[in-house]
Amino acid sequence: MTSTEATNSDPPCTGDGQGEVWSEQRIRGLGTITDLPTAGRIFGLGRALSYELARTDAFPVPVLRVGARYKVPVAGILTTLGLQATPGDLTPGGMRSVDHHDGISSIEPPYNGDTRKKEP
Repeated sequence: MTSTEATNSDPPCTGDGQGEVWSEQRIRGLGTITDLPTAGRIFGLGRALSYELARTDAFPVPVLRVGARYKVPVAGILTTLGLQATPGDLTPGGMRSVDHHDGISSIEPPYNGDTRKKEP
């Protein structure tokens, strides 16, 4: 291994999740989707807490339920961390949605199902 390769690689993991270093390159290396415990470790969360947050829809990024398993899109992790998702990602990083409801108007109030005439 050359000295350049040594400086560009991530530090070794301790195996217990403590002191793990998650660089942008390492996160992108996970592929398009990763499992919940791995995503939790990126955010410094333990396995049990990751599953509890996923069950209560409180995990830091969107989580997909696939059968009995949880999957996490890597693009969501990158976006949450403020990193640009690459154009090849299947779930591109989030642009904030724009609310166009202000442009919708009606002269009459919305139909509520009541067909009776109102008395003056």
